[in-house]
Amino acid sequence: MYKSPVYNIISVPIEKIRANAWNPNAVAPPEMKLLYQSIKEDGYTMPIVCYYLKEEDEYEIVDGYHRYTIMKTHKDIYERENGCLPVSIIDKPVTDRMASTIRHNRARGSHDIELMSNIVADLVESGMSDAWIAKNIGMDLDEIMRLKQITGLASLFKDKEFSRSWE
Repeated sequence: MYKSPVYNIISVPIEKIRANAWNPNAVAPPEMKLLYQSIKEDGYTMPIVCYYLKEEDEYEIVDGYHRYTIMKTHKDIYERENGCLPVSIIDKPVTDRMASTIRHNRARGSHDIELMSNIVADLVESGMSDAWIAKNIGMDLDEIMRLKQITGLASLFKDKEFSRSWE
């Protein structure tokens, strides 16, 4: 009976993990900052998916390069995790691993604007400040303002001061 690799997570020293040569995914600095905050606040909640290269005794990343990068570039995360990453191993030929990388990247999708607007509205109505929202969900203040405008709820702007340029 086949069992998904996620049921066999192992702890691997980051020094034994390496990037693959084909990942086309790039993450912009604001999203990397948010990923760092996510890992700092929540820990690693998803394993790095790797292929084990027996001859080199190394693990090649199939998915999770940016989570790996966070540990490589943030000493606090490295120390907290004792230099190890949670790894799920897949055993497939390189062509299938390439396809896996693309599937993982594309399957993440994008956020629906209306749903994001509703989340921002719920956070505001729960008493969260724009600064809290910006910090915790990785948005700038202009983006939060646009999402508030989409909801059309005047109550979301009750504590805002507006310019008198229209006078």
